[in-house]
Amino acid sequence: MPEISGFAFPNDIHVTWSLMIVMYPYITGFVAGSFIVTSLYHLFGRQEFKPVARLAMATSFAFLLVASLPLQLHLGQPQRGPYVIITPNFTSAMAGFGILYSFYMLVLVLELWFVWRQEIIDRARRSRGFKRTFYATLALGTYDTSPEAVEIDHKAIMILAGIGLPAACMLHGYVGFIFGAIKANPWWSTPLMPVIFLLSAAVSGIALLIIIYQVFAKLDRRPVVATCVQALASWLWFFLILTITLEELELIVMAYEKSESWLIISELLTTRLSFSYVTMQMIVGGLIPFILLAVVVLMNRYLHEKVRNTLATVAAFLTLIQVFAMRWNIVIGGQLLSKSLRGLRSPYEPEIFGREGVLMAIALFVAPFVILWIFDRVLGIEEPEGGADHPPAAPTAGQAAAGHAP
Repeated sequence: MPEISGFAFPNDIHVTWSLMIVMYPYITGFVAGSFIVTSLYHLFGRQEFKPVARLAMATSFAFLLVASLPLQLHLGQPQRGPYVIITPNFTSAMAGFGILYSFYMLVLVLELWFVWRQEIIDRARRSRGFKRTFYATLALGTYDTSPEAVEIDHKAIMILAGIGLPAACMLHGYVGFIFGAIKANPWWSTPLMPVIFLLSAAVSGIALLIIIYQVFAKLDRRPVVATCVQALASWLWFFLILTITLEELELIVMAYEKSESWLIISELLTTRLSFSYVTMQMIVGGLIPFILLAVVVLMNRYLHEKVRNTLATVAAFLTLIQVFAMRWNIVIGGQLLSKSLRGLRSPYEPEIFGREGVLMAIALFVAPFVILWIFDRVLGIEEPEGGADHPPAAPTAGQAAAGHAP
């Protein structure tokens, strides 16, 4: 068979998990990564993330609404897809998506409501007609904005953020578990797979926020807060170091053990995946942004603000390529291996059109940004001054002595 080199079985010529299965972990990675940033502000009080806290939460929500669509498009009977959510099977690893997705969606929607509650009430009071009815419905009939109610909002946000952070991590870490639990494929079967997927999700989420935040600021003609971009770049560098280190350690362990599977895996990396793995994932998406972010973090005092922001944006864009290449190399690369461990399939080329084609993948990536635009028009994403989603500040010495809250 011309599609196969070496010794292989007849069914090894098919790549059944196509581009949509690559897009699924790629999109869910933005969900978890964005929520990590908003949790750093709401849960851990990192004030440098204040300008992007609401943007991060809205981004997580927008990508969550699209996260299940790649799986729906991949299914032969897509109308059966919702059953994984409404009829969960606790003994199935695949069905775990329905359980985690439903739970995280519930937590995120509740946290969104508490964060935007004062904004919803303000718009309900200012509006008339249908818009007033719409916002009054979103407010659930409550117009209480007293200090006591705001304090309850703060506590609810912190509790939900504490629940939502591990839920978001589990939502994406489980994707790595799906691959890591397939013992028949040596390229997938490793305990590090869930950890690598989770760390790369943090990389993709933070990188996307660096780009979106600056684009939103330019469109709204607002100044970009340099300290916020600097903090995002620092955390992006940190997670990128961890991700690349674990990816390389995983490969080094395979090479050092020199098991029977390493012979075919090494050939896979040097032939079929030489461009996507070595060039795109390790060099373009790994080494270059690592150097750029090192310059931004270590030489921030010597660089102009615009130069730092530009370098951070370029590094963020390249890391998005790195994460997609990683997803591609895992999902597609693992299917190029023959079950005999003595043969390789020819490189997979996705179709342009069709429900699992390149154009559909681009549409899935663009759809969350359309949802973000609608979200901004309906509720507004820009951080308000003195909003309900602000963590309460610690009282000053004078306030503490007088017995007053801040």
